This record gives sequence, structure tokens and C-alpha cells, in this order.
Amino acid sequence: MSNYGKVVAFAGGVGGAKLATGLHSILEDGTLSVVVNTADDFTLHGLHISPDVDTVMYNLAGLSDPKQGWGIKGDTNEALKILDIYGGASWFKLGDKDIATHIRRTQRLNEGKNLTEVTSELSSALGIKTTILPMTNNEVATRIITPEGELEFQDYFVARKTLPKVIGVNFHGIENASATKEVLSAIEEASHIIFCPSNPIVSIGPILEVSEIREKLLNPHCTRVAVSPIIGGKALRGPAAEMLKSLNYEMSAVGVAKFLREFIDGFVMDTVDKQLKNQIEKIGLKIKTLPTIMSNLQTKRNLARQTLEFSDSLK
Repeated sequence: MSNYGKVVAFAGGVGGAKLATGLHSILEDGTLSVVVNTADDFTLHGLHISPDVDTVMYNLAGLSDPKQGWGIKGDTNEALKILDIYGGASWFKLGDKDIATHIRRTQRLNEGKNLTEVTSELSSALGIKTTILPMTNNEVATRIITPEGELEFQDYFVARKTLPKVIGVNFHGIENASATKEVLSAIEEASHIIFCPSNPIVSIGPILEVSEIREKLLNPHCTRVAVSPIIGGKALRGPAAEMLKSLNYEMSAVGVAKFLREFIDGFVMDTVDKQLKNQIEKIGLKIKTLPTIMSNLQTKRNLARQTLEFSDSLK
């Protein structure tokens, strides 16, 4: 295990969960906190579903489906098949084991626990030593603005397979969302802050829009490094590249660096993008080029270690 002091990672989606797993595997127990996007949380079948929180949780617990990167490995969809027969919504693929997570979360929330407390209970039950922190306990909802109107995020992302053109993004409720004391304490105590390779607009963006988190990051006391989710002008999965282009950012690692510029000191991008180094250095960032594709635990560990070494070098 490596000693880098306390580390905070910001994450959402599969790429974020992968790097969080690498950090989790090389850091001493109790030194990593993962702050997770909750703006794509929603209610379905009367259950509170936290897709990004669960993706991080299942990955850290070693339960995630290795092909998808989300969900639980070996899960089945028998409940959804019967629900479909009954005429219920079956477009969002909840696995049978996965449903247990949502049932328990909803029960505990209805009993008066907040999302941070419930996430702690669930992750502890799965044996996870890393602290997983929802970005807020308040309700925030990502809305995608398209030529056909405003869409709920999961409608856009899952039901419509990210096909509608994105002309804007709103985070409903963000103005009333407050950071939890747990998130603020983690940031205050951190020696390193790592922005995992997550969609900058809809996974990292909502976290940065929580006013107290934003203020802490704009007045840093530690090094802040981001890892690009865009490799060779493309996202490995998801609509990040197209969203950047639609919102007038370059569809490249440069676009990500510019989006995050005021919040970071250093930027990690894949070696295939090394020709972009000068462009990013011109906006005042230190650059490290590394192999960033994480295909197994060893590559996750390698990227985590090299990112922290780079962050250490910026002190």
C-alpha cells in the first residue's frame, strides 16, 4: 500500500469507478474518499436509484460486471421480465441482485436516514474500506436540453440511447443543494484531489456546481489533477465527446482541460494525444501523458499510482 496522505477522488460513471478502484487498491485503508455525482439519481418503481453511487460501490466491492463496468456480475433480469408482462416500465435494466440495493436504500431513506448515511451502511456491508460520499443529500436532477425539449437524464441516456442532440444541460435543484459536512471535511483534509476520467459535463459538472464544493476547489490547499476521459477525440463509452462538441468545447482532451481549467493544476491524458500537450500547457496546466485505458486491475493500479506520483510532483 502506498502512502500519499488523504486523497479525494471525484467520480461518476464507469471510467470514474475504474480509476477509483485503482486508487482504492493502492492506498491505505481509510485514506481515500470518493465524492460521487448524484444528479442522475431518480425514482423508478417507487425505488430510489443512485446509478453513479452504485457503479462506484460495486466496482470497489469487486462485484461489478466486468464487461459492462456497471451492475452486478452474473445478475439476471427475471423480475423485469415479469414486470414487463404486467405492463410496468422495463426500459431501465435493473438486475435482480441490484434491485436489493435499491430496496434497502429506499427503506432506509424512508426511515429517516440521509443518502450519505445509507451509502455508508451499504458500502460497509459490502466490506468496502474506502469512504463513498454522495455529493449532496439534497435532490438534484440533470436535465438534457434538446431540440425536442427538455429530457430527464435517464430518458436521454438509457431510453433514447443518447441520440438526441444536446444543446444545453440544466441541474434542477442545484441552487438549493448543499455539500455535506463529510464531503467538506474530506476536501479540507486532502493532500491530493483527483478528477477521475468521468464525463466532465454530466458526471463532474454537477459536483462542481455545488457551491461549497466549488468554493473549496477554487481556494485550494492541495494539488488537483484531472485524468481525461477523452482519448483520440473519442470517449471510450458514453456521450462525453459529443456533449463537449454540442456545448462548444473541443471534442478532445483539450476541451476537457479547458472545461476543468480553473479547478485543476495538472492534467493527465493518454499517450495517443501527446501532440496536444502544447495546447494544454498554453492554458497554464502541467501535463503528463500516460496509457490511460484501464482494462484490468493492474492497469487501474498503474494509472492510479502514476497519477498520484504526478500530483506529488506538483507540490
